[in-house]
Amino acid sequence: MDGIIITAGLSSRMGKFKPLLKYNGLTFLENIISKLDLICSKIIVVTGHNSDKIIENISLLSNDIKSKIKIVNNKNYEKGMFTSLQKGLENCNSNWVLYHFVDQPNLPEQFYKQFIDKIGNNYNWIQPINNERKGHPILFNKQVQKLIIESNENSNLREISKNVKLKKKYWECDFEEIFTDIDTINDFNKL
Repeated sequence: MDGIIITAGLSSRMGKFKPLLKYNGLTFLENIISKLDLICSKIIVVTGHNSDKIIENISLLSNDIKSKIKIVNNKNYEKGMFTSLQKGLENCNSNWVLYHFVDQPNLPEQFYKQFIDKIGNNYNWIQPINNERKGHPILFNKQVQKLIIESNENSNLREISKNVKLKKKYWECDFEEIFTDIDTINDFNKL
């Protein structure tokens, strides 16, 4: 399985570059990479804004982890997160991909292990929910990857999620961290 982390955005509402904010002594990016390392054979980090800072942060990681990471630059990152997801998926070759937001550094390791246990042949989109509310990250298979890559760059995941080709599985879990969304300094302070 491959993992995709989008680090390309401007973090304009935050006022600080989100991927490099610290949580438990590590950057958001390092926190997520360390957990994806447990379940992914390849971790794709999509850069854009501040690409050099992301590359520098990754260079500090152990060689074992760095050997799994592929850095992909999205020159069109200002057109939105969907273009970064497309760019990341173009570099996947796994049957399943875990699409991870960079502002969810607080998901515990056991979440990932339980989440990937839900992979099966009867569906192509797996999303965690808690009290019937949808969260992130999301798992999708090759069929959904192809659908996203072939979509117009002005589309979004919400539009894709309405496609009749999707066979969704919602996993009711106990992890409220699936709702973490750090957009402002106030959000960050609550974390």
